[in-house]
Amino acid sequence: MGGPVNARRLPTAYLEQPCRAALHHVVGMGFEWSLNPYVGCAHRCTFCYVRSFERRADRASDERYGRTVRVKVNIAERLRWELSRRSWQRQSVHIGTATDPYQPAEGSYRLTRACLVALDDFRTPAALITRGPMAVRDIDVLATMTAHAGATVIFSVPTLDDAVWRTTEPGTAPPRARLRALERLRAAGVNAGVAVAPILPGLSDGADSLAAVLAAARRSGASFVWPSMVRLQPGTREHFIEALSRDWPELVPRYQQIFAGRTSVPSAVAAPALEAMASLRARWGFSEQPAPRREPPAAPRQLALRL
Repeated sequence: MGGPVNARRLPTAYLEQPCRAALHHVVGMGFEWSLNPYVGCAHRCTFCYVRSFERRADRASDERYGRTVRVKVNIAERLRWELSRRSWQRQSVHIGTATDPYQPAEGSYRLTRACLVALDDFRTPAALITRGPMAVRDIDVLATMTAHAGATVIFSVPTLDDAVWRTTEPGTAPPRARLRALERLRAAGVNAGVAVAPILPGLSDGADSLAAVLAAARRSGASFVWPSMVRLQPGTREHFIEALSRDWPELVPRYQQIFAGRTSVPSAVAAPALEAMASLRARWGFSEQPAPRREPPAAPRQLALRL
């Protein structure tokens, strides 16, 4: 196996660009509204589905992806304007659907935090998915949101295997650091759980690998766990197969067969992993979905600023 690309040593350029809209309407995803403070992601995961979006937008989806991150410097202000409209019905907003909201840039720009404060001020529930332990910095806001309209934090933890993690997620924090962050959020009363995603055939789909993740999630107090098999759409597929040929060349023929003429893992291949997940969830009493939120109260007239 070849050595992984050390994404931490690759330079990242940050381009500060204002956005015209903060919220984006989503169709066919199980939620209606998404919000992403950044475009591009310094985590540079080899399997990232966003690479396919970048390719369709005629932007780099190969090794260059993540070396430039666009920062929506005015997103919190735009969000407050959009939330103040009479037409806004305070539907749940999903954060991090196209980039990690707690990637390194957030440490300086604090845009995710500013957006969470705005959502809470307008009593709008939110769900957030991340690989970033930096979420613990915002425990105060997330706990307040939990008491008001509701907040859910989903930590993506596909594996605890160090070799698989370092090679496929070169710019991320260790999985166990994410689980420690989850434990702290749960201790503060925040609804938080684990997405075992993406599950990679031949790398992280073994019963022992999945059991290790769920056991660690249970020790961390996760309130839910759900799985998802990897998807390789154009843009993502080419980069992932190229990385696979460098790191696990023996698996390339299997992936070429699995994804021949398709973008998702066929049910016959996915079944053992998904059945193992279902059995483990049942054994340890995990829900597959976050607890349903209650209807948010009316937005307060006086809005506090807690940045």
